[in-house]
Amino acid sequence: MAELPKVDLESKDLVAERIERLIELFPEIAADASHHIDFEMLRAILGDAIDDSDERYAFTWPGKNDAIRLSQTTTTATLRPKIDDSLNWETTANLYIEGDNLEVLKLLQRAYFGKIKVIYIDPPYNTGHDFVYHDAFGSGVDNYREQANLTGQSNADTSGRYHSDWCSMLYPRLKLARELLTSDGAILVSIGEEESANLRKMLDELFGENNRAAEFAIIRAEGGGLAKQVIKGHDYLFVYARDIDIFRPLGRPKDVRGKIVEKDGRRYWIQTDWLRKKFGEYGNCHYEEVLEYKGQAQLDEINAGLAEGRYVLIPQKNGMNLVGKLRDLATDASKFYSVLTQKHLNKEGNSELQELGLSGCFDYPKPVGLIRELVQGMTLMNPNDETIVLDFFSGSATTAHAVMEQNAQDGGNRRFICVQLPEKIEGKGAAPQFETICDVGEERIRRAGAKIKQAIEGGKGQLSLGDNSRVPDIGFRVFALDDSGVQQPENGQLLIDRIKPGRTDLDIIFEMMLKWGLELTYPVEEDEIEGYPVYSIAYDELICCMQPGLTTDVLEAIATRNPRRVFLLDSVIDDTIKLNALQIFKRVEERTQQKIDLRTV
Repeated sequence: MAELPKVDLESKDLVAERIERLIELFPEIAADASHHIDFEMLRAILGDAIDDSDERYAFTWPGKNDAIRLSQTTTTATLRPKIDDSLNWETTANLYIEGDNLEVLKLLQRAYFGKIKVIYIDPPYNTGHDFVYHDAFGSGVDNYREQANLTGQSNADTSGRYHSDWCSMLYPRLKLARELLTSDGAILVSIGEEESANLRKMLDELFGENNRAAEFAIIRAEGGGLAKQVIKGHDYLFVYARDIDIFRPLGRPKDVRGKIVEKDGRRYWIQTDWLRKKFGEYGNCHYEEVLEYKGQAQLDEINAGLAEGRYVLIPQKNGMNLVGKLRDLATDASKFYSVLTQKHLNKEGNSELQELGLSGCFDYPKPVGLIRELVQGMTLMNPNDETIVLDFFSGSATTAHAVMEQNAQDGGNRRFICVQLPEKIEGKGAAPQFETICDVGEERIRRAGAKIKQAIEGGKGQLSLGDNSRVPDIGFRVFALDDSGVQQPENGQLLIDRIKPGRTDLDIIFEMMLKWGLELTYPVEEDEIEGYPVYSIAYDELICCMQPGLTTDVLEAIATRNPRRVFLLDSVIDDTIKLNALQIFKRVEERTQQKIDLRTV
C-alpha cells in the first residue's frame, strides 16, 4: 500500500541536530545506528582538550540540570490564528503570540532559526512579589494553562530557592533564544540589581563571556529619599552578541536631530550645524549668506559639494536654505556610552500608557524612548531589511510600540514578534474590558498604531517622527498557544479523521506551516485548481489540499505550478490518489531537478 511521508509534528530537536553535527566531525564516535555518542571515544579523540581536574569554576544552582532538560525537550503544541483579534491580517508582517514563552520559543525554532536580529526582554524582576513561571515536565500546554490562571504569584524569599527558581525559569528560555539569533544579532536584557549578577553569569555561560558586547546602567527613577541605604535610581541592561567578531556595535547618528537618507544604496545622516561652526560668532549656516560671511572660495567649495552630492540644501520657512553635509552612517555613527545619559524613567512608561488610556495595568512599564534608542542602535545601518525584533516577555507591548515609532521616524521596515503569557490582571486597576495582560498589550498596539498613523496623515502633534510621510506597518497577526490539532491514535486505534473536532482549515494550515518551517506572516490564499479548492501559502511555496474530491487531474495541475511543498490531508485521499501523487511529483522532480516535499499527517 502506498504511503506518503508524514509531517513531523514535533518541534525542532536541537539536541539531535547537534549530535548529527558532532558525528559529521567525528564519525568514529557514533556508538550505533541510533546516533548515540561513545563518550570514551570522544574523550580519546579530543585528548589534551579534555579538562579532567576535580576543581573548576562553575555557575550552578539546585535545579539547573532540570532547566537544561526543559530547553532540550520537544513539543507537539501549535499556534492557532485569532483573526478577529488581529489588525491588518492580510498585509502585516508583525506577530503577537499568546502563550508560555518556553513553549513558543520551541515552536519558533523551525521557522525563525537564525533569522532574528534583535531580542529585547525585560524579564520579571525577582523582588519576591512578581509573577514567576514554574515550569514542569510533561504537557507544556497544560502547564501553560495552569500558569495563565495565576495572578501575582509570589517567589517569596522564605522558599529557600529564591534565586534558584528564578534562574531555572530564565535559563532554558535564554538557551532557546540564542538559537533564533542571526549571526550578527544580539540579545538585550533589562534587569534590576536583585538578579543582575546571576543573569550575567547565565549569559556568560550561554553566549560566551567574549560575546558580552555591553553592560549599561539606565537611569530609571529620581527621588527616593526614604530609601534605607541608597536611592536605587538605575537598572542594568546587558547586550550579548551571537558572534562578537561580526557584530556591529550599537550606534546612533552623531547629530540626533539629523534626518537619515538613502543614496546610491548607502545610508547617510544630514549634519546641519557644520557650517554654523565654521561661521563661529555669526551663528548662521544659510547658503545665501556664505558669500557675505566666508567669501567666494567657501561658496565655490560648497557649490562643488552640492554638485558632487556631498552637500544638500534644506529649504527653510524664511525662504533661505540650510547647507547640510551628508555623513556616512557606516563610518560616522557614534557609539553608545555605558551610562545612558538620556534618562528613561519608569514614570515615562506610565505616562505613555496613560496617554493611550491604559494606565493602571502595569507597575513599571519600560518607556518607549529606551526601546526605540536600542532598536535604532541595533539596526542603524539597515532599517529597511525587515529586521525582526523579538520580545518574549512582552508585558505592556512597549517593544511593539517602539518598533512602530522608530519605523515611522526613519522609514524602516523592522518587524516585531511579541510573546506574552495571558496572565489575569484582576486587582491591578485595569479597565473591566481587559481580562489578561495580552488583552492590554494588543489594545496598546492598536491605539499606538492609530496615533502614529494620525500623526503622519493629519499633523505630527506630539510625536517626533522626523520627515517620513509613509505610515509604517501598524498591524499584527495574533496567535494563541494550544495543543496540536492533529489527533494521535492510541493502542492500535484506527482514526479515519486525524483532525480534532472544532479545528478549522486555517488552524491546521498554520500548524503545518509552523512544523514545516514557514514564517507565520506568509500570505495564505484560497485558490482553485481544476475546480478543486486549495490553499496556497507564500505564492505556492506550500499548497494544501484539505477537501474531499481530490483527483489525479488536480494533482497533475498542482504539479505544473512547481510548488516546493504539498500537503494532502490524509482523510481526503485513498490509496490510488497516494500512489498517483507519488508518481506525479517524482516525474516533476526528475524533470525540474527540484525537490518537492509531499506529506500528509
